[in-house]
This record gives sequence, C-alpha cells and structure tokens, in this order.
Amino acid sequence: MKLKEVIIYKYKSIENQQSFDVDGQITVLVGMNESGKTNILEALAKTNYFQDDETFKYNTTHDYPRKEKKALDKSGDNPVAVICKYEMPDSLYKTIVADIGSTFLDDKIITHTKYYDNSESFDLPDISVKSFLKTKIGELKSILENEEQKQSFLAIENEDDFNEFIEQFEETEPFDFLERYFENKWAFDNPLNEYITRTYIKPNLPKFLYYDEYYLLPSRISIEKLQKEQLETSELKTAKALFELADIDISKLLDSDNFEDFKAELEATEANITEELFKYWKTNKNLNIEFDIDKKEQTDQQHNRRIVEHILDIRVKNSRSRVSLPLINRSKGFNWFFSFLVWFKKIQEDRSSNYILLLDEPGLNLHAMAQEDLLEFLEDLSANYQIIYTSHSPFMIDSNYIQRVRTVVEKTDGTYISETIQEKDPNTLFPLQAALGYNIAQNLFISKNNLIVEGVSDMIYINALSDLLNSNNKEGLKDEITIVPVGGLDKVTAFVSLFRANKLNLVCLLDTFKDQKSKTRLKDLTDNKIIIEKQIKFFHDYTAYNYSDIEDLFEKEEYLKLYNEAFKEKVGISKLDKNKPVIEQLTKLSGKNRFNHYKPAIQLLKSLNGSIELSSNTIDRFEKLFKDINKLFKE
Repeated sequence: MKLKEVIIYKYKSIENQQSFDVDGQITVLVGMNESGKTNILEALAKTNYFQDDETFKYNTTHDYPRKEKKALDKSGDNPVAVICKYEMPDSLYKTIVADIGSTFLDDKIITHTKYYDNSESFDLPDISVKSFLKTKIGELKSILENEEQKQSFLAIENEDDFNEFIEQFEETEPFDFLERYFENKWAFDNPLNEYITRTYIKPNLPKFLYYDEYYLLPSRISIEKLQKEQLETSELKTAKALFELADIDISKLLDSDNFEDFKAELEATEANITEELFKYWKTNKNLNIEFDIDKKEQTDQQHNRRIVEHILDIRVKNSRSRVSLPLINRSKGFNWFFSFLVWFKKIQEDRSSNYILLLDEPGLNLHAMAQEDLLEFLEDLSANYQIIYTSHSPFMIDSNYIQRVRTVVEKTDGTYISETIQEKDPNTLFPLQAALGYNIAQNLFISKNNLIVEGVSDMIYINALSDLLNSNNKEGLKDEITIVPVGGLDKVTAFVSLFRANKLNLVCLLDTFKDQKSKTRLKDLTDNKIIIEKQIKFFHDYTAYNYSDIEDLFEKEEYLKLYNEAFKEKVGISKLDKNKPVIEQLTKLSGKNRFNHYKPAIQLLKSLNGSIELSSNTIDRFEKLFKDINKLFKE
C-alpha cells in the first residue's frame, strides 16, 4: 500500500493545517535548522509506528501547539492529529473486489485518520450495505423465504427498518452469509466497511520506521543492562535490534559459560551487515567489523571467580594498518551508516509487513562524496520501501529528481510545507540551488559529451521528453550526453570557451538570439574555430517561428495547460495568436518583465504521470531534435 498524501492538522510547530503529496519512491523535506522538518517526521511516525513505543504516541501535553493547549483542555475535544491517504495495490484491490463485488468498490484510496488520544478511523470508498445485500439476494434464500420478506428487506430506508428486519429473522438460523461478512456486528452505519477495514486494510497498512542520528550503537554493550533495559533509550533500541537480528536469546547467553554458539551467530550477522555496508561505503574499503563477547569477573572471599557482567564489544579493524578501534572511535559518519544498517536489517527480515522509512538528516556527518553514496543506497532501497527524509545538505538532493523535494519553512504563524515551485524563501531554496550548481560543476570535468542549454527549465524539458520518447520506443537523447544549463544566454560563450579548454565534445541548443551582443560573441567563437557553426542548434530550427524558445516545441494548447496549472491561471487559448511564439505572448498577458520558465517545467514532470497527454506533433518535434543532436555527437 503506497502513501499518497499527508495532512497534518496541528503538531508542535505546525499551527495551521499543512498537506503535501508523497512521492512513490523518495520524498525529500528540505529546510533550514529549526524549521520543523523533524516535527513532520515525528507526526507521521506516530500514525502507525512499527513498535509499541510510548515515545511514538500522540500526547497533547508534549505535541499540541503550546499556545493553543489551554483552549484545547477547556474544550474537551479529541482533535485530529494527522490524516494519511493511501492507495491500495492492484493485488489487494482485486482481492477485496472478488470478495465483495466490483460494483461497490470503484476507488483505491484509503484515508487513515489518527486522533490525539491515539484512536483511529478509516474512510473507504462509499459502499452501501443495502445495495451490497441486494446483489447477494440469491444467497439469502434461507432468510427471505417469501415475497413479503423480500419486499420487507428492499423497503429498508433507515436504521430502525434495518434493525426490525434483523430481529424478524434472528431466530430462524438464517445468518450464515451475514456472519461470514460481519461477524454478528450489525452496526447499520457500515458493517461492510468495518469488515473490509478489519480483514484487509489494517493488516496491510504500512508501518513507519523512524531513524535519526541519536540511534547509534555504543562500542561496548552491557548485556545485563540491555536485559534490564538500563541503557540509554536510543542505544537500547539499536542494541536490541542487533541481538534480535543475530537471533540471540539474551537469557540463554547470560546463563552460559561457553559463548562459541553465540559468537557464531554474531559473526554471521557481522558478515551480512558488512557485505551490505561496503557495497555502498566507498570512502575506505580496508575496514572490517568485529564482534566479540567479553566478560567481567570478580573473585569472592572463597577465591572463586564468577562472571559479573557480559559485554558485547564492537570494533572496527583496518586490514591495511592491522589496527582495530572501538566503533565509537571511528568517524560519526561511519558509525551512523553502520548503526542504521543494523536498525534497518531488523525490519528488512519482516516479510509480513510493509514499511515506510522516515530518516531525519541521514548522513549528516558524512563527507560530500559519501553522501552521494548514501543517495545511491536510498535509491536502491526505494525499490521496496517508500522513503521520506529531511536534509539541508545540497549533496543529499539528487538534481535529477527535483520534483521529489518539498520545502519546509517556519513563518510567524508556524511551519509551512510546500512544493519547490511555490517556495520563495532564498535560504530554504539554497540547498536546491547548490545541488544544481554542484551538478553543473561536476559536468564541467567528468562528462565527455556536453549539451549546453541556457537554463534549468531547458534541462528539465529535455530530460522529461527524452525519457518519454525512450519509454515509447522512440529516439530520445543518448545516455552518454550530459545536459549542462549555464544560467542564461549571456553565459554561453564563457562556458563554451571553458569546455573547449578541457577538450570536450560540445553542442549548443539555444533560444533565438534577441540581442546583438550575444550573437556577436558566439560568432567570434565560430570565427576563431573554438566551436564549429554546425554544433550550434536553435529551437527555431524545429518550429515555424523566426524566434523560438523550447516551449514553442509544444502545441500551444499543451503548454497553456501547463502554464495555467503552474501559475493557477485561467488563460484561454483564444487569447493567443497561433502564429506567434507562446512565451512572448504570455509575458505580455502577465504584465511582468520576466517570465518564470521553471514552474511550467516542474508542472510537466508532475503532469506526465497522467494529467497531460502530448500530441504526435510535439513528440515528432522533440524526436527530430534528439536525432539531430545525437548525430552531431557521433560526427
């Protein structure tokens, strides 16, 4: 079951109802420190935490916005905390449909509401019990023995009628069919919904696993303290996970004098975790994890020695230097990665449940390149688990998936959550801008084939249409070509010169020049053979206009739909001249001096999932463009 949308009513710094869409794989919450990112994860985790943990239960004293707490106490209300909307997978949907009949289940969205007293309710697609039973009338022959009884049933209009009908036949052994579905719960409101919720929805509802930097394993774990739960709360959770993962019964270990069997289990776990760890930990491949069971002994007055404490010792050995150190003496980044794998492996072994991972500032202490390795790890995990994580690091944002980002900012009246295209706060947007800038900087040196475009919106359009064409067995942009947005037409010549110095293959794909200065600069480059003229393509080469932007490759109706959805406008197609470029006209209609190309580009990424279907003319224009560019890189 996939989480689709989260609605948080009030929780700590969230004083006004906030909602955000959840990506099917990874959702990133980006914001400054103290903006409320952690509060969002906490509020979500408490809707269905994977363990019975008092820390992850709602509490109005600690969780409700403080300045509204007194008013809540006086009201005696039990307010809604969070609503989650899930989509059933096809397999579950088909199972339910086969059970109750397809006529009365035409939606896959399930709404789960969690209240501050930790009670819950479920909203399912509206299913009429009366209508449902009518379809099953053939199976009710033992109840409805004559026409009068049938008419009595069909005449039910309210709860009293329903109860009267039930009482009429209560003592005639008639309820085999009804018992199968409702287990003698005759609530008139919707016993069928109750049955579906109990039988199908709750057992398949995803559980949330929350993890932050405090859940780190200590280097030495007192097994006696672990058994008595005398460790620090965060250490206790991860240490328990390690012993459960190793399938070690603590009581048996404490009663034993021979630890070989337990060491064997720990070493098997050690090998399993280490293999996974070094698949992604590329910073230092010379490290090995080592577990050992140590013991503290005392001598009594009769000179007898006895074990007073058992210790699990976790060390990390450098195979090159042959030096081992306690886990805590390794870098915080390494400790976080290792501890998270222990925590995660525990739930990975649970095949009977569905999990959503909530990670608070993952990899905070990792080097930038190690954070990129962590992104690769999370991307692999997202094939089986939805992931929501917070970050303010540009290296924890994959610039290929900007649409996954939701921004979090604290204003005078609390925390607000929005999509990137709606965010205006420059401090909040900085990690996204830095991520894009870093991507560009990397492209300057590591890509052999570079397609230079003016802006990020060009890159988004090209990537999106290339993926779309490839998925439909048409020709998109070749994978070995890197798209490099340079931040405007006036910067193209500087970037071309810089790329040329690195002896890289270059093609420029540009808007039509509208100022003589840029045109002259590019001509100087061709005259000096820094770039040859045929390596420069313009969008007007693929349209009927003398001046064109990339947006002119779309049919006007298509682009206008993106524009209206992105800016919440209602511009009709009748306001546009079909013989003129679209951006020039929309700029005039908006009354602004500059046009925001980015918002409609992001809207396209969202709309390609189903709300927009591109015409064959648009597809053909982009395919011709990609074919020409691919050919230029071959020459």
